[in-house]
Amino acid sequence: MDHIADAQRTDLMTITRFVLNEQSKHPESRGDFTILLSHIVLGCKFVCSAVNKAGLAKLIGLAGETNVQGEEQKKLDVLSNDVFIKALKSSGRTCILVSEEDEEAIFVEPSQRGKYCVVFDPLDGSSNIDCGVSIGTIFGIYMMKDNHEPIIEDVLQPGKNMLAAGYCMYGSSCTLVISTGSGVNGFTLDPSLGEFILTHPDIKIPKKGKIYSVNEGNAKNWDGPTASYVEKCKFPKDGSSAKSLRYIGSMVADVHRTLLYGGTFLYPADKKSPSGKLRVLYEVFPMSFLMEQAGGQAFTGKERALDLIPTKLHERSPIFLGSYDDIEEIKALYAAEGK
Repeated sequence: MDHIADAQRTDLMTITRFVLNEQSKHPESRGDFTILLSHIVLGCKFVCSAVNKAGLAKLIGLAGETNVQGEEQKKLDVLSNDVFIKALKSSGRTCILVSEEDEEAIFVEPSQRGKYCVVFDPLDGSSNIDCGVSIGTIFGIYMMKDNHEPIIEDVLQPGKNMLAAGYCMYGSSCTLVISTGSGVNGFTLDPSLGEFILTHPDIKIPKKGKIYSVNEGNAKNWDGPTASYVEKCKFPKDGSSAKSLRYIGSMVADVHRTLLYGGTFLYPADKKSPSGKLRVLYEVFPMSFLMEQAGGQAFTGKERALDLIPTKLHERSPIFLGSYDDIEEIKALYAAEGK
């Protein structure tokens, strides 16, 4: 046995301990936020377990068929949505929930109501489940401005008003990346303990990257600045090396790589999707929040992404996010076109 390695494993910074440490820095805190986060973490663990079994479940005839008890088996994204809604409601700390899976916002009944609004995509990239590609959950948390009856405008706030944001990626390991507004930290689920352990403290994105990530299949529909930027990545005129293209097609996985290795992730507007494809509240905002907290930038082609004020729940927006210097380049191309 490696006793030294075991001894080092005894002082683990779990996500619970981490959040409680953060809470202790705010003497006025009543622990509501900590309780809410612990329910989100529980939802992530549940979905992680379900994702790991998905292929096997399908193999033995469980997905989309009726089982012996006559119960219809739920598809994974529907299951994930149910798990998060139940986890968030039962925390007793939420008042409005906005999910990618539901057309309307969910208003929590008064007996279970709290002061937080949570926006989330329960299983982003779920079309990739069958081929084993990393998928994930994305979430953002707002706070009610005062003690009025919750209204839809309470969640239609700019991203800069978010208190916290994060994502949980279900891949070769289960990784939870979160920011509460003072830096970004990454935790990895240790299956033997059932606990998320701090493995990526204070993540900082490199100032400039060597990777760009975009669906080049849409190239014929792009606007000028996007086409110019991608051309520049492939055929730099300043004598520098060309950038590498990496595109998984699962936002959580692409953004996670961008955060750790630097570079850019773009989902621009094009002729086919003039407003872009990604949803503002539960995709663009949380990821932009994390990028900025890690020292990067997020831009819509017109403005800072977190300054955008959404007018409807499932509004879409173009997005360019990643390393600070790389996004500066994209901003310069849009500014030049504007002139």
